[in-house]
Amino acid sequence: MTFMDVKHIKKIYTSKLGSKGTEALKDVNFAVEKGEFISVMGESGSGKTTLLNILSTLDSATEGEVYLGDQPLSSIKDKEVSRFRREQLGFVFQDFNLLDNFTLKDNILLPLVLSRKSVDEMEKTLQPLVERLGIAHLLHNYPYEVSGGQKQRAAVARALITQPKIILADEPTGALDSKSSQNLMEILQDVHQNGQTILMVTHSARAASYSSRVLFIRDGQVYHELYRGQKDPDVFIDSISKSLLVSSKGRV
Repeated sequence: MTFMDVKHIKKIYTSKLGSKGTEALKDVNFAVEKGEFISVMGESGSGKTTLLNILSTLDSATEGEVYLGDQPLSSIKDKEVSRFRREQLGFVFQDFNLLDNFTLKDNILLPLVLSRKSVDEMEKTLQPLVERLGIAHLLHNYPYEVSGGQKQRAAVARALITQPKIILADEPTGALDSKSSQNLMEILQDVHQNGQTILMVTHSARAASYSSRVLFIRDGQVYHELYRGQKDPDVFIDSISKSLLVSSKGRV
């Protein structure tokens, strides 16, 4: 079942001086199946962050369309975009994006507060989630009082609290040490195995090896993909690394 459909996406950034502009994405096409865990990889400047911004409605395409189910994202009115992001999408960022003057509990519950959910409903949703993520004992701590890995778990909890259709993760292991990175990816893999659809941008072959499929972008186009299938994690990491090496040499 096609869950998200990306069709002929092109993005051109134009300068105020009216020059030709920079083509960040040329003709991007791919589909996401419900329950998939997809990683998007490519060198800096390849267009992967631009693509993520378009998928998350933080930016709009110059040409083409993105469908979430049957809904074209371009049809969402400006006044409805914030609500759409809050209720349909979950975000996990490299720098956590937690509010320092809020406790972890308040950070996690913020999307539900903005949606005006009842206190009883928020508490009922919160507890099993934070216990599953191993941060129930940290709810009254502030972000500056916990480790990077614990901050990122709180960010994952905030992303999941609304039961979104898809999680969009932007370099989620980028600010973590190797142990915390592995822990986070194991959490995301568990979330995926419980039916959550995830799309993640990453530079890390090891992080990408936890996904079920990897898309490779170069010069604004998806040029290659790998399926994990039944591959051993180390074998999949090796396949990803070889594909990245080929990309860096400019050959398919």
